[in-house]
Amino acid sequence: MATSKKKEAAQVKYTKEQYIFWYETMQLQRKFEEKAGQLYGQQKIRGFCHLYIGQEACSSGAVSALEKGDKYITAYRDHGHPLVLGTDPKRIMAELYGKVTGTTKGKGGSMHIFDKEVGFVGGHGIVGAQIPMGAGLGFAEKYLNTGKVCICYFGDGATRQGALHEAFNMAMTWKIPTIFVVENNGYAMGTSVERTSNVRELYTLAEAYDMPAEPVDAMDVEIVHEAVGRAAERARKGDGPTFLEFKTYRFRGHSMSDPQKYRTKEEVAEWKQRDPIELIKDRILSQKIATEEELSAIDAKIKVQVEESVTFAEESP
Repeated sequence: MATSKKKEAAQVKYTKEQYIFWYETMQLQRKFEEKAGQLYGQQKIRGFCHLYIGQEACSSGAVSALEKGDKYITAYRDHGHPLVLGTDPKRIMAELYGKVTGTTKGKGGSMHIFDKEVGFVGGHGIVGAQIPMGAGLGFAEKYLNTGKVCICYFGDGATRQGALHEAFNMAMTWKIPTIFVVENNGYAMGTSVERTSNVRELYTLAEAYDMPAEPVDAMDVEIVHEAVGRAAERARKGDGPTFLEFKTYRFRGHSMSDPQKYRTKEEVAEWKQRDPIELIKDRILSQKIATEEELSAIDAKIKVQVEESVTFAEESP
């Protein structure tokens, strides 16, 4: 009994503010993405649209571990990161609508959100193209001696690109302060990792370059926070890059046009049992970090934020 009490006490590692930040930013991403999916179905949003539902801990846990002034770059599943970093949801929704008030004046759309004010250097549509760019952003921070780092996200499909290996080689040779993150949600566009590679544990790709690497349970925001924190500390000390394999899962299709015939409903249901938002909510409530009423108030605030973002987008030129 004493052991279990000790264990429970050890689990409350962070401040209430930290837990509330995680819950609020993950819930904002979820509700924003659910609304975006609904609007896409109504043809209010056109073109491509890749939702982040299920992967929210990947962004919230990283932002909490990094510092103001660090750089973020990712692929085209890119609505979540700027939301966590503090970009106004109205501007992101306006961008999805193709409106002039959007983050790139409506010219980038869903796949190309940018906000240099918060250090978000974009979503990128070419698979794997952001990997050497992430190395370049890290190189700039090193060259300018800022003490800042870059975190570069890509999907499991992008690990097949030759540019990854070139970037890894340079990053280790020059000890570039970039944290490389593969969000391994299992399927690239719709083909499983097992069918595209002999290497199933993607983090082991870093071994060829003597790059520090580890697998991360990216359904748990605390674990993400800690892994990114360790990588950032190494980078800031001058020890160079780290490769993190975020083991995660998207609850929706690759994009809005994906019929998802490559996976079973049972598999999706099983992963949903480890919904990152429900995990952190249960932790907050069971350890009395906050009350149900406090979380409900956050939910209500987010609902208003999302509705206001839609109104703003609808009314923008």
